[in-house]
Amino acid sequence: MAKAKILVIDDDHSICETLQLYLSEEGYEVHTASTGTEGLNKSVKVSPDLIILDIRLPDIDGFTVLEDLKEDDEDVKVIMITAHHDMDTTIRAMKEGAFDYIHKPINIDELEISLQKALKTIATEKKIDGLLTEPSRDFKVGDIIGTGKAMGEIFKTIGVVSQSKTTVLIEGESGTGKELIAKVIHNNTAKNDPYIAVNCSAIVETLLESELFGHEKGSFTGAIGRKLGKFELAGTGTVFLDEISEMSVNLQAKLLRVLQEMEFERVGGKERVKVRARIIAATNRDLKSLVKEGKFRDDLYYRLNIVTITMPPLRERREDIPVLVDFLIKKINKDLHKSIAGVSKEMMDIFMQYRWPGNIRELENLLVRAAVIAHGQILGKVDFPDLLGGAQAEAAAEEGAVAKPGMDASGRLLTLDEVEEQHIRLVISKIGRNKGEICESLGISRPTLERKLEKYGITFE
Repeated sequence: MAKAKILVIDDDHSICETLQLYLSEEGYEVHTASTGTEGLNKSVKVSPDLIILDIRLPDIDGFTVLEDLKEDDEDVKVIMITAHHDMDTTIRAMKEGAFDYIHKPINIDELEISLQKALKTIATEKKIDGLLTEPSRDFKVGDIIGTGKAMGEIFKTIGVVSQSKTTVLIEGESGTGKELIAKVIHNNTAKNDPYIAVNCSAIVETLLESELFGHEKGSFTGAIGRKLGKFELAGTGTVFLDEISEMSVNLQAKLLRVLQEMEFERVGGKERVKVRARIIAATNRDLKSLVKEGKFRDDLYYRLNIVTITMPPLRERREDIPVLVDFLIKKINKDLHKSIAGVSKEMMDIFMQYRWPGNIRELENLLVRAAVIAHGQILGKVDFPDLLGGAQAEAAAEEGAVAKPGMDASGRLLTLDEVEEQHIRLVISKIGRNKGEICESLGISRPTLERKLEKYGITFE
């Protein structure tokens, strides 16, 4: 950016003189101030493109100055400098809106990199109209977003099944939005009644039976009182059985009887309890194939398969990606109190070409992470290191660098833990949330997987 204006606010006159000399030689228009009050006044007068701000000032501290600057212009780019290297100060500076944080004594090369990043962000934001993707209509949370033929047919099916309490089976890869479909059906059928979701793969068989049907006092060790199951608690609402394919054959038989007779007995009880709720099941596996393999009861499959909704993967509905990005960014802005305006056209082109193994959930997770680390209003390549292959994704893309096994894109050797975490995340992105298949692929037991997920902070949310 030619003749960019930079304001330096620091009570150390030698630093002000050094930075003024260096930055002027680099072609910048430089202004200096030795107190916070003077800096705020000069900021109003000269409208700098960038501010270099010391945390320790003689009149008011740098954080107060930063707060006042952001109140006047929330998009102002401020690089904070300090002689202190403590973690808390660094975190606070970035949390309160600093663009970057540099320690004293100032390393000129580090400062120049930070300046270029900030000025590039400013230049990008000034071209915002040409960089943003086409805006979509306003959606509210809970809407199903889709413009293609496949989604149109799903909308029609939802309308039909919402007229009754027919059992529904929702198929589709992990992350395609199966539970959202279930919630929309529920809201259009029994909005004021309970909606209860049960993940059949997350609860061991002995506990899952009690979760679904409830139990009587003394029916097993630890049953100190009567407990009502999900079918009973749902009343005239909806029970959503996620990952139904992971249910044991024994429980499949009991669920079949419930669907046939619309009543059940609590564990250890004799009283017959009527089922009044609608049952919606979901799976990320091909139940028909599991039936042929003898892993899923054919009679239960036909009971569940009265109405089937198949959610297409994101790679088969690419026309929805721009509108999904727009919707998700608005949701993220609201949840995280951000002001992200959109993604660059270059990034949207990458989104349109990517295969999205994790589907909409992967897209949302990437956008959330990008929004958290982003310095500007436009999300670009540098904000998506996970998608582009490492922290040096932008440089790697420009220079044609390729990360080798055991290394990140910058060539740094990964630790053994980093390699393990990377591989586990890769397996999850390919397989989805089915922990049984994940364990089989990794060659480890379920308890070992749980320990590693906790160790690396990996969740399926």
